[in-house]
Amino acid sequence: MTAISTPADVDGAVRTLRPRLGERLLVAGDPAYPAARQVWNAAVTTRPAVIARCADPAEVSVAVRAARDAGLPLSVRAGGHDWAGRALRDGGLVVDLAGMRGVTIDAPGRTATVQGGALTADLLAAATPHGLVTATGVVRSVGLAGLTTVGGYGALIGRYGLALDNLLGAEVVLADGSTVTAGPEDDSELWWALRGGGGNFGVVTELRYRLHHQPAVLAGMLMFPFAEGAAVLAGYAEITDGAPDELTIMTGFLPGPRGPMAFLCPFFSGDDLAVGERLVARLRSLGHPVVDQIGVMPYSAALSMFDASMFDGSHYLLRSRWIPEVSPAAAEALVTGAAEVSSPYSALIVNRFHGAASRVDPGATAFAQRAPHQAVEVIAAWQPGDSADRHRAWADSVVTALDPVALPGGYPNLLGPEHEDRARESYGANLDRVLAAKRRYDPGNAFASAVPSLLG
Repeated sequence: MTAISTPADVDGAVRTLRPRLGERLLVAGDPAYPAARQVWNAAVTTRPAVIARCADPAEVSVAVRAARDAGLPLSVRAGGHDWAGRALRDGGLVVDLAGMRGVTIDAPGRTATVQGGALTADLLAAATPHGLVTATGVVRSVGLAGLTTVGGYGALIGRYGLALDNLLGAEVVLADGSTVTAGPEDDSELWWALRGGGGNFGVVTELRYRLHHQPAVLAGMLMFPFAEGAAVLAGYAEITDGAPDELTIMTGFLPGPRGPMAFLCPFFSGDDLAVGERLVARLRSLGHPVVDQIGVMPYSAALSMFDASMFDGSHYLLRSRWIPEVSPAAAEALVTGAAEVSSPYSALIVNRFHGAASRVDPGATAFAQRAPHQAVEVIAAWQPGDSADRHRAWADSVVTALDPVALPGGYPNLLGPEHEDRARESYGANLDRVLAAKRRYDPGNAFASAVPSLLG
């Protein structure tokens, strides 16, 4: 456990940081404090004592040292797309990277350098004019650091791998305030651990990515009546079984005007669009789509289809399971879960892991689950004022129904603090090495609220 002084010296931390940060140092009562302590999930009401809105790695280093010296629990807010409240700790000090969102593109070298608070949208806005992309998640408001260091499932996973498979290096502020470079030619062990071990080892202030020439994708949304959900899931399983790397499809159930609707969201990144069109035609034939919006567009534009699903001020709770395939038993659990949904805002999403991501040696990165599989995302969403109990019960019932066909472990970004045992299982044979890296780079467990918690 972290060794902290008793009582924590909030005033001491403020005295240390105020000359450096000025009005960017926030405490309760400051006008900007309420907005600064908000994260994506409005159900998170944690109140840190100090929020340090840093502008560069040097300020991050000073803030980390100030938290240590004052005995304050430390947490990191990067992109802020936080559902479990890990970015905030009651009475603690938050290293806030919201002001560090710069992106630099080296178009000839096909690399991007981004600051630790950069969002997916920031990178794509800079890369798209050059016809370049990297593997990201599917929501543009998600922070790149949190996404990448844990995994990074997304629409290009079959062709380009996980987001972390495209990470070339990183700059990290460790728990003692020192700054190190992680990469194949620098600290290769930290680089290994960062690619799957999350924020357990330090504050990632800069990330460097490999870019790919991908001016456009064939992508969009097909939505079907709920009654056709079972047929859609069965067809999805059949089509993806022999699909090329260039086709990644998401499926499941999304909110509709009169209840849940089955959906298929294809992304075809291949060079021969005629191949993609034929595959999309097969998807259409699985039912009678009432929404059919598929076309050729820049990758960034394709991701914008999910922007409307993010409601400001909503309360969220996530659950997840890894399953090897959308078998009849898994499909039945998903259809039943959708039929019993507790909120008109909730969703069930199946993310496919295949292709390039599945051909990486499981020992090459901390992320160990490299066999083809499906990551099921159970998103319970409701409005403020509604009791969380029935929504939690619904989400738990869905994953319980999937348990008989589930793989060990699960995607840590979708698992809450109460499921750390499952998160640790996700590392498989890599767990001992991940824990050794934790002890080496953060022996005092300063980053105890990281995804997932590895000590304490």
